[in-house]
Amino acid sequence: MPAFALVESENAESWSFFLSYLCQHVTPQQGLLVISDRHNDIKAALEAPDGGWLPPAAYRAFCIRHVAANFAMTFKGKDARRLLVNAAYAKTEVEFDYWFDILRSKDPAMCKWANRIEYPLWTQHRDEGRRFGHMTTNISECVNSILKGVRNLPMCSLVKATYGRLAKLFVRKGREAEAQLGTGQHFSQHLVKCIEANLKRCFTVTLYDRDNSEFTVSETTPIGSFSLGSYRVSLGSQTCDCGYFQALHFPCPHALACCAYWCTKL
Repeated sequence: MPAFALVESENAESWSFFLSYLCQHVTPQQGLLVISDRHNDIKAALEAPDGGWLPPAAYRAFCIRHVAANFAMTFKGKDARRLLVNAAYAKTEVEFDYWFDILRSKDPAMCKWANRIEYPLWTQHRDEGRRFGHMTTNISECVNSILKGVRNLPMCSLVKATYGRLAKLFVRKGREAEAQLGTGQHFSQHLVKCIEANLKRCFTVTLYDRDNSEFTVSETTPIGSFSLGSYRVSLGSQTCDCGYFQALHFPCPHALACCAYWCTKL
């Protein structure tokens, strides 16, 4: 549910005002993740002792698009920026080290710059699954696109236009969701497409621990001529060596292969 506030300017006081009411009326649940840029006023508001946004009530992470933009102000070139983003999106420590080592080989100063930011704030492999794969603030940017052209209106007209456009959006999205549920779908179309894509790969599954539903999975070429890698999967703890299961919170290809194998043994 989007929330908006009209304030005089973007400063620590206005952010504290907005976040206090957001916590009270919109997001009272525990364990939220706030993805934002590295603005000091946002930091001050989130770290206020009585603000309700400190762990374990809430956690903070940085939008990698903003981090990369800050990085590019010091280090020029699209290649370096791409390497930093690839490292941030890495699902495992091994994958992160791969991209970070390439970045270090280009210029050690780039890694020193990135290391000044705590890893859980900008890397996916250290976020403990709190991002659910969301690395940027694109969700809020999508909402902003709905409000294009209203920012210069008088205050009353701005509020009315915002309310009207969002009401139409929610009605349309609600009808789409009802239509999907009416056809027997239990998951979003995006998730269904991801799962269907994950089913199109070839695996050899070996049961490792029946009591804890743990497996080893070897990915093979379609004709099974050679292995493309081996992974440990725990359906009980919902983890996989590839990192996707715990980062995105839906079954990776290796977990789906284990589920299919398990069904054949029932």
